[in-house]
This record gives sequence, C-alpha cells and structure tokens, in this order.
Amino acid sequence: MNTVRPLTKGLLTVVAVVIAIWLIAPMFAVFPISFAADASFQFPPKEWSTRWYESFFTNPRWLQALGNSAAIALFAATLATVLGTLAALAINRSKSRLAGLAQTLMLTPMIVPAIIVGAGVYTFFLRTGLAGTMFGFVMVHVTLALPLVVIAVNASLSGYDRSLELAAASLGAGRLKTFFTVTVPLIAPGVAAGAVFAFVTSFDEVIVSQFMVSPSLQTLPMMMYTSVTRTTDPTIAAAASLILATVILAFLFYQFVVVPLSRRGRKSAG
Repeated sequence: MNTVRPLTKGLLTVVAVVIAIWLIAPMFAVFPISFAADASFQFPPKEWSTRWYESFFTNPRWLQALGNSAAIALFAATLATVLGTLAALAINRSKSRLAGLAQTLMLTPMIVPAIIVGAGVYTFFLRTGLAGTMFGFVMVHVTLALPLVVIAVNASLSGYDRSLELAAASLGAGRLKTFFTVTVPLIAPGVAAGAVFAFVTSFDEVIVSQFMVSPSLQTLPMMMYTSVTRTTDPTIAAAASLILATVILAFLFYQFVVVPLSRRGRKSAG
C-alpha cells in the first residue's frame, strides 16, 4: 500500500507535466519567430535578428499601446483586487440568503460571452461618453477581472479559521488592527493570486476592448489584432513575446515572492 501511493503520485505528476507542456508549448513558438530575420512567420527561422524588437521599440504607436495596456492593467488590477477582496469577505461572512445570489451575479461576466458584454458596454458607454477613455477601459476591465479575484479570495477563506480573529480581539486588538495583522496575512495568497489574474486578464484582453478603442487610445492586444488582420508584420511576434514574458513574470513573481512572504505572514499571525 505504501509503495502504490508514491507510484500513483509520481504517475500523476508525470501526466500533469506532460499535459502542461502540451498546452503551453505552442505559445513559446513566438519567441524564436520574433527573432527571425525574414519578414515572415516561418518556424524555425532560417536566420536570426533583433530587427522586429527594434521595430517595436522605435515605433511610437507600439510603445504608446504598450504604455496604455500597462497603465490600464495596473489600475484595473488594483481596483478589482480591493473590491473583490471586500466582496468575498462580505459574502463569506454574510448569513443572508442573498449572499449566494450576490456571488452568482458577480460571476456573470465569466459566464456571458465576451462579445455580448462588449456590445452592451459599447451601447452604455457611448451614451455616457466613456467609450474610448482611460476611465472607461479601467471600469470595463475591473468588471471582467472582479470574478477572478472573488474566486481566488473565496478559496483562501474556505480554510480560514476565524477563532484567530477572536483571539486577537480578546487580547485588545481593534477590528482594523485585527484585519491587517491577522486576516490579511492569512488570505494573502488568495488576494495575490486574484491580483495576478486580474492584471493578466486586463493586460491581454482583446474582445471587449474592440468596442472601447479609439484613434487616440489603443491597447497592445488591439494593435496586434489590427496588425495581423491588415498586414503581415512580424513585429507582432515581438509584441506577443513581450506579452507572454509579462504573463510568465507575473506568475513567477506570485509563486516565488508572494507565496513565501504570505507563508511568513501566516506564521507571524499564528
């Protein structure tokens, strides 16, 4: 029995690694393509060059789109993390039957097709003058990212022990101090995961963004979409590599920086 369990765990680990590689391997093809010398998407490239990265970083339109995407993603991730964490705490601690309904409504943006969300957003924002504005982009991306934060924080709250809060209160800690010294360290992994998911969702969102862009406000995914539909410019491979690298760095930051810090916070809170 003791021998079967390690073998089963090892087999499951191998299967998980193989599936993960099979899912993500095609995406990494953009890295060598972005260093191709020819103006084509041939894989593997015959010759190597950094001309497409030079084209990206010397083109004001690409740089402006990158800056817009980064700014929108940062603002959207911050707002979605704060609002999603508060919403998850409220739902988790509420005894009302409406809490379940509220959670279902918050998950609606994940269920409804993005094209429907985009059409509705465009109709509403066009009348309110928010279409094509930075504020409008942030609000839409907060709506799309909020369910991810709620799910991540709820996962942390599922194993949360509220007796630690009662112990802190019995020692004289106020609600605010208890929240920041006990609650936050314990749910920090879920909050951080939600923030990472929110940032990535906003940074590479393209479907709803099609209804929000304007000549003066373009995001990087929309620039890539326009480039691939109108011309065959391998600069898009360099842009795709930068987006993929950003996503990878975000998850590595969460795994190797945030998770260890949250574990220390749990130990100090305990």
